[in-house]
Amino acid sequence: MAGLDFEKPIAELEKKIQELRHFVSDKKIDLSSEVKRLEDKLEHLKKDTYTNLSAWQRVQLARHPQRPYTLDYINLFITDFIEIHGDRHFADDKAIVCGLGKLDKHKIAVIGHQKGRDTKENLQRNFGCAHPEGYRKALRVMQLAEEFNLPVVIFIDTPGAYPGIGAEERGQSQAIAFNLREMASLATPILSIVIGEGGSGGALGVGVADRVCILENSYYSVISPEGCAAILWKDGSKAPQAAEVLKLTGADLLALKIIDEVIPEPLGGAHRDVQKTAQNLKEVIVRNLKELKAIDKEELLKLRYKKFRSMGVVA
Repeated sequence: MAGLDFEKPIAELEKKIQELRHFVSDKKIDLSSEVKRLEDKLEHLKKDTYTNLSAWQRVQLARHPQRPYTLDYINLFITDFIEIHGDRHFADDKAIVCGLGKLDKHKIAVIGHQKGRDTKENLQRNFGCAHPEGYRKALRVMQLAEEFNLPVVIFIDTPGAYPGIGAEERGQSQAIAFNLREMASLATPILSIVIGEGGSGGALGVGVADRVCILENSYYSVISPEGCAAILWKDGSKAPQAAEVLKLTGADLLALKIIDEVIPEPLGGAHRDVQKTAQNLKEVIVRNLKELKAIDKEELLKLRYKKFRSMGVVA
């Protein structure tokens, strides 16, 4: 399993325990007490490391190459999923996955950014950076959900919207702005969850929702730490410092009332126990859908409007 810089002491101890187990097995020597001592040390080290993560370390975990993506969660707990392709204007943007499916007894529309697992797939998925046609496809599915009275569940995981010339020529900023306006008045429950990176307008373009949640080791920010460091200090190496200033972690966002809930992850991050993460995520989605579906649509829109208008207000 790929490790991050701050995880090296953990990886080294895990390797040592593995080597000792092999040695014991080969030589048939009883070293169970030593193995147990190292396992206890490892558990203590993990708890000490992962319960005291800095903002920058959480950003690193949010970008971990083995972190589960939208399609992983869809495969784990969404049944009868039918993917919908294309924006009916230009193309099918594979950086955003859209479709219809079932979550237990709830029929839902599902939308989410999708990254790749290798170079080929990342190029195909554009590293999770959507083009205008991706946001138009997402809105098309949201409007379909509204027509058939289906709640919308959105998984956010993008460094940001694609900033290339083609995307700008096809109206990137207009597509995102249009989504913001339309989502504000969409007469069906919307639940957005940041499952990895929540970068800038690329995330916000599908982030206007009745409830906005975030996985514990994800981040949601107006700019990446590297981008902020380049602007403020003209030095990309200041990214860890920028991450602290940006207040982009779940705890910070909850305190600022930008999000509604932080979803716990297994010790070490979502990639260390994908099944447990999916279970936590599913429970939160089901609970929120049940609560949102019980609210009258007119009241739902009023509450959504009030939620976003109250952000940034200092008493």
